[in-house]
Amino acid sequence: MVSKQARKQRKAQANAPTHVRRKMVASHLSEDLKKQYGARSAMVVAGDTVKVLRGDEKVKGVEGKVTKVDTKSGKVVVEGVTIAKADGTLKARPVHASNLIITKLDLTDPWRKGRLEGRKEESA
Repeated sequence: MVSKQARKQRKAQANAPTHVRRKMVASHLSEDLKKQYGARSAMVVAGDTVKVLRGDEKVKGVEGKVTKVDTKSGKVVVEGVTIAKADGTLKARPVHASNLIITKLDLTDPWRKGRLEGRKEESA
């Protein structure tokens, strides 16, 4: 049984073990990938190409490759998404995985490719 209370959901998410937390860093697939694989979302992996859907005007609409996935915070570092520090240097700005859409998948991992292909067969 999963609680409806937001505080309990936040607590469960914050105290989740790493194997569960990894699954929480997922994003929706683009329309053509949805049709191709018969899946709505997939876990974000370094190497995927994503588009930022939400955020301020400097971040929104930026498309780039994922360089790092932080499962602890549920955030993703995308190439080209930076923030200026006080001294003027640019620093990578993490974006929450729910604010992204995956436009191109990195299928170098055979296990991941098999999982996505398996979903396609299940939905057909």
